[in-house]
Amino acid sequence: MKRACVRRPDTATKKFAQRLHTRISESLTNTTVARLFPPRTKFCLTLVTAVNDKLILAVEILSPEDHRWDTVTKKAIYEQIKVPRLWMVDPRYNNVEVYHANEYGLSLKQILATREVLSDPLLPNIQYDMAELFKI
Repeated sequence: MKRACVRRPDTATKKFAQRLHTRISESLTNTTVARLFPPRTKFCLTLVTAVNDKLILAVEILSPEDHRWDTVTKKAIYEQIKVPRLWMVDPRYNNVEVYHANEYGLSLKQILATREVLSDPLLPNIQYDMAELFKI
């Protein structure tokens, strides 16, 4: 899958992306069912099954300069390839939009803010306190 993430991150976004990548990596330490790709950029994180390298989670960290590209175009691409989970992270507002795949594409399941916990039944080892993730 070709990734189209080429913009320059600001400091807060870089810190957030590294923190999230570290947390996901730590959550997968004792599992053999999934693996996290090294980030090719500071804005795209991908988690795949270990058995067949099928994409199960895509994380897009939004940029104010490319908001439409991130939220409309990339979401459509993820729908086409039928990714089961998509997280759209907006560091400006400290929130995460969580999308789940269904027969019609990706549907918004929840928007999480700083006092909530980011988790997913599909990924039982992943559970993060939003306030901790967004700290600068």
